[in-house]
Amino acid sequence: MVALETFGREDFDRLIGWVASAEELMMCAGPIFQWPLDRAQLERYRAAAEGPGAARRIWRAVEGGETVGHVELNAIERTHRTATLSRVLVRPGLRGRGIGTAMVRAALAVGFGELGLHRVDLFVFDTNAGAIACYERLGFRHEGRLRDYRRLGDRYLSTLLMSMLEDEWRTGAGAVAQGG
Repeated sequence: MVALETFGREDFDRLIGWVASAEELMMCAGPIFQWPLDRAQLERYRAAAEGPGAARRIWRAVEGGETVGHVELNAIERTHRTATLSRVLVRPGLRGRGIGTAMVRAALAVGFGELGLHRVDLFVFDTNAGAIACYERLGFRHEGRLRDYRRLGDRYLSTLLMSMLEDEWRTGAGAVAQGG
C-alpha cells in the first residue's frame, strides 16, 4: 500500500537523481522547473506548500518504508473546491507496476476527502500513453487537447486536459480505494 508523506528537504537529492534529462523533467514536471533540476529550485517549490492555506500539497510516496514516487495537488482553490494533479513521478526502475495508480488514488483521496474538493483536473502530454491509461483506469475523463502547448528543444508537445468530479470519485475510483 502506498502512503503519502510530506515532501521535505531530505527528499531533494533523491528527486534530483530520478530526473536524468531535460525531456524527463518536462514530462514529469512541466515548465515549473528548469534543467538541470537543483536544490534551489526545489526549495522554492517546497516553500510554496507551507502554511495551512497553501495552494499546493506535495508528497513523497512511500511503500514498505521505501520512497517510490512523488505527487502533488496544485492550484488548490478552496472557494471553488478545485485542484490540479501535478508532477506525478514514479521512481525509475519501478514504473509499470501500478505504483503510479496507487499514488494518484492516494492523492485523490486527500483531495476529495480531507480537502473536500469538487473537481480535480490534470494535464498530460498526449505521447505519455502509460500515464493516460493510468488516469483513465482511475476514472478521469478527457476534456480537450491543447495543441503545441509546451516547447521542448525544437519541437512542441500537445497536452490533454482530463478531470474527475467528486461524484465520479465516490462511485468509481473512490469506491475501489475505500473497499466498496
